[in-house]
Amino acid sequence: MTPQTFKASLRRQGKTIRQWAEEHGFPVRAVYRVLNGLDKANFGRAHDIAVAIGLKAAEPQALAA
Repeated sequence: MTPQTFKASLRRQGKTIRQWAEEHGFPVRAVYRVLNGLDKANFGRAHDIAVAIGLKAAEPQALAA
């Protein structure tokens, strides 16, 4: 999924990005940063947002050595 298809999907559902962010427990500004490409979402909260949106696949947890 791309940011544009995600936004279009929300529009079809009649939801705002703010509503989606609050439903999923993410800060609204952080969601906008991921959608607008300001955060690369390689790790941390931004990565969690990208996975929840469907921009990135969830990566398996690394096994502790």
